[in-house]
Amino acid sequence: MLTETSLIVHWLTPNFGRIATVAKGARRHKSPFAGKLDLFYLADFSFSRSRSSDLHNLREVSLCETHSPIRADILKLQQAAYAANFIVQATETETPLPAVYELFQKFLRRLCKQKSSGQIIFAFELKLLRELGLEPDWAQANLTAGTKKITTILSQKEFAAGDNLKLTKSQIAELRQFLHGFLIFHLGKLPRGRAAALVDEI
Repeated sequence: MLTETSLIVHWLTPNFGRIATVAKGARRHKSPFAGKLDLFYLADFSFSRSRSSDLHNLREVSLCETHSPIRADILKLQQAAYAANFIVQATETETPLPAVYELFQKFLRRLCKQKSSGQIIFAFELKLLRELGLEPDWAQANLTAGTKKITTILSQKEFAAGDNLKLTKSQIAELRQFLHGFLIFHLGKLPRGRAAALVDEI
């Protein structure tokens, strides 16, 4: 919140990357933004660039999708938040990110459709690392052959392809720990919220 009546809204876009806007008067009862701004909403919008800061003026919003199942399930909300934190930590502001944008949209759509599961987080992490050019060298990775095969499917196939995978508890622990160390090594620290986004049973 910027003032009592205004909001700061962060966006991920394909052409402008991550940008921040101020929605002036958004908290007023008769605001033109009423019902159009919330967590993980998909919308078309226009804005005016600020000449003095990275906080731009939001002008119009046309709501496309609310992703309502995410806000009805605390685990899904935590998973969406973690994915957003990962993107924020791994990318620069106002840099075009069409592939990352598309990946995030696919992730949110899949999150809305499926039962809460930690496996989708592994898939998102692997897919995003691949898009960022940080995919692990699986030939050198200290993982069992079965887990390596799983990582190939999760990183290269659509999210739905993971539905038929049944990871053992040892594979879950193995992949979770490997990515834990890999993310810290390449990003300096874990993106905020990873522990809450993962569950023990998949």
